Amino acid sequence: MSKKECIAMLLAGGQGSRLGALTQKIAKPAVSFGGKFRIIDFSLSNCSNSGIDTVGVLTQYRPYLLHAYVGSGEAWDLDSRDGGVSILPPYETQTGGAWYAGTADAITQNLDYIKANDPKYVLILSGDHLYRMDYRKMLKTHIENNADLTVSVMPVPWEEASRFGIMNVDEADVITDFEEKPKQPKSNLASMGIYIFTWKKLRAYLLQDEADPTSSNDFGKNVIPAMLCAGEKMVAYRFEGYWKDVGTLDSLWDANMDMLAPGSGLNLLDKRWPIYSRTPSCPPAFFAATADVGNSAVAKGCDIRGEVKNTVLSYNTVVEEGAVVTYSVLMPGAVVKKDARVEYAILGENSLVGESAHVGAGREPAAEPDKWGVAVLGPKTEVPPGETVPAGAMLDKTHGQEVKV
Repeated sequence: MSKKECIAMLLAGGQGSRLGALTQKIAKPAVSFGGKFRIIDFSLSNCSNSGIDTVGVLTQYRPYLLHAYVGSGEAWDLDSRDGGVSILPPYETQTGGAWYAGTADAITQNLDYIKANDPKYVLILSGDHLYRMDYRKMLKTHIENNADLTVSVMPVPWEEASRFGIMNVDEADVITDFEEKPKQPKSNLASMGIYIFTWKKLRAYLLQDEADPTSSNDFGKNVIPAMLCAGEKMVAYRFEGYWKDVGTLDSLWDANMDMLAPGSGLNLLDKRWPIYSRTPSCPPAFFAATADVGNSAVAKGCDIRGEVKNTVLSYNTVVEEGAVVTYSVLMPGAVVKKDARVEYAILGENSLVGESAHVGAGREPAAEPDKWGVAVLGPKTEVPPGETVPAGAMLDKTHGQEVKV
């Protein structure tokens, strides 16, 4: 295998427990987004558009759909003979095997894969963030600063800073201090979970971390603080653009609504940096004479006969005559029957809202970080005719049984 300047390791094994019923059967990076995409499409497309043609996708939780979806990487033009996508689940050796214990451990268990590609630099990515980034610019910053580690950062609202790894930097953007999810942050410059390591340094610190029985085997908690303590050169790369961690139901709903807002920064119509996806072959969307659609994203295969406003309709969704859908996200195959009403809601894949049923209401603000304001139906959930699902409720597929979390 030929030597690579930079390869990517894409962490895609997260459960996404805060997405509740939406991730009971699939990993978070495989969750549907924006009508035709899955969340992992963004990181894979960024790699392709940035000229990074060797990508290891590290999977773990409920990996079947994700494995089938990524496949050979052809949809993202990542199926080259001298590179391509490799699926890297946990595996067993002669000395045993275990699930990935943390983000750093996931990379440690795949050091042989990195070594086989013999890169100068290793790009570490998360598979559950929505953004468009040219990694070549970040790599240029890393090389020009002769850095051991470069961390992509961006400012976040002060009230949200305690949710992130927070960087303090000097006037040259050299990282002088790092705190993982501090209760009282000193800065609002947050790590985006995107790292470029010089390969030799990465290998040394991962082996050191592996040998420490007290370590959590996590980049933010262990590896980065160890490098900082040892005086390694760590540089911040300031990213300017749209970026969202869709780890909660409200943030997933918000990101879909951002697609419909011209000033949000999430412009998926920009052909200069396309987001690729692997979607099934579908007929054109059908709009009946009774359809009334406004400010909405409509994918192929949709059958629309009712009213749809400020909504994202994924492929093969159905809105029957007399139904009203507003400020909602319908994932692939969702059906809203005649005279039903859906507002401020997320309908999971192949879910069904019965005739004259009512799902959601005016959006309730989330009182706690792990709670949500929108109504949510899990995949294959059926709401019986005439039933009401209030705002903030989450139902699984057993005929309206509320999910307890």
